[in-house]
Amino acid sequence: MISKILIAAAEGEAAPNPLLPASYDLLWSSVVFVILLAFFWFKVLPNFKKTLDARTEAIEGRLEAAEKAQAEAAAKTANIEAEQAEARAEASKIREEARAEGAVILAELKEQAASEAARLTATAKAQIEAERQAALISLRAEVGSLAIDLASSVVGASLKNDKVASGVVDQFLADLEASDKAGKKN
Repeated sequence: MISKILIAAAEGEAAPNPLLPASYDLLWSSVVFVILLAFFWFKVLPNFKKTLDARTEAIEGRLEAAEKAQAEAAAKTANIEAEQAEARAEASKIREEARAEGAVILAELKEQAASEAARLTATAKAQIEAERQAALISLRAEVGSLAIDLASSVVGASLKNDKVASGVVDQFLADLEASDKAGKKN
């Protein structure tokens, strides 16, 4: 084939350029290209634009819904934080009230304990005083009987000395009267 081209070039014939198509091919190719271009322009491209527009609207709708959900979540978070702050304040108030009530109750209990202690002390003192008085009365009776026994044994032993016996009895009676008067004053 190359040899034919070289021979034709040597003869000086004007050979057609192999890189350029024939004019009838260019014409029919242009007609088919225009028909295909019109088909794509009027049929395929509008459907493609509709699909792209629908996707764009769907994405924008989802973005709006996401922004709305994010705003609602932020509002709910703010509400929850406010409620938590309110709950903390209320809990603090309740704790302070409980502390105050506890202090009042503690003061009342201390007052009751002090009054109970004072009452018990007064009761114990009264009981001790009554027991002391009973013991004193019992002791006087016992001392009196012992004194009488002693006096009778002393009188019986020293009957020979009347002066001494009568002095002992007089002294004993004087002591008894003095102790009775002292017991009645107290």
